[in-house]
Amino acid sequence: MTFFDIFSNAQEQKKERIIVIADNREKNSLVIAELIKKGCSVSLEQLEVGDYLVKDKTIERKTWNDLQSSIIDKRIESQLEGLKKCKYPLIVIEGAILKIKTRLHENALRGKIISIIFNHKIPIIYTENEEETARYLCLLGNKREERESSLRPTRDELTDKERQEFILEGFPGIGPVAAKKLLLKFKTLRNLLNAPESEIRLCLGKKADKFIQLMNASY
Repeated sequence: MTFFDIFSNAQEQKKERIIVIADNREKNSLVIAELIKKGCSVSLEQLEVGDYLVKDKTIERKTWNDLQSSIIDKRIESQLEGLKKCKYPLIVIEGAILKIKTRLHENALRGKIISIIFNHKIPIIYTENEEETARYLCLLGNKREERESSLRPTRDELTDKERQEFILEGFPGIGPVAAKKLLLKFKTLRNLLNAPESEIRLCLGKKADKFIQLMNASY
């Protein structure tokens, strides 16, 4: 079942709709009403993991009372295991903690939150209410895919010599000292790459094996 806001204006209709898949159990949630109000296309399905799917992100939504209940009945453990199998898991904790009925010692509640973040490696977002939760889901839907990041990010202002050293330090076993030693001997990267293996071995010793292996490896 898919819901649209038929009263959204023409300008909003031209925009690419954010598609949100919500678990059937969320059908009475005000979050869905807020998503529709914001122009999202919301489908209700039975989800095995999480309460909402936005692109490749799986979101488990909990109020503070929900969180306490799931900790007490240990349901949280199976939920966390399911989330960890997802590509991009996220937990949203909704509402003001000061307004909840505390059924757990506050340190037990805080300890579980710390465990979720550091032991299970699942990020947590705190929201004030359903409307703010919907805003975050919209942002997740609007977020463009980031360009592929460099494996070895660096500063743009490197000098030519520093950049030559930086390139060589990407080879296994080649640190700053070995990089400078190679450049002092062969002068340029081109000379190094075209040099006989015997000369490279004289310069690097035992480190030469992995260096030569990587230079000759197919991509």
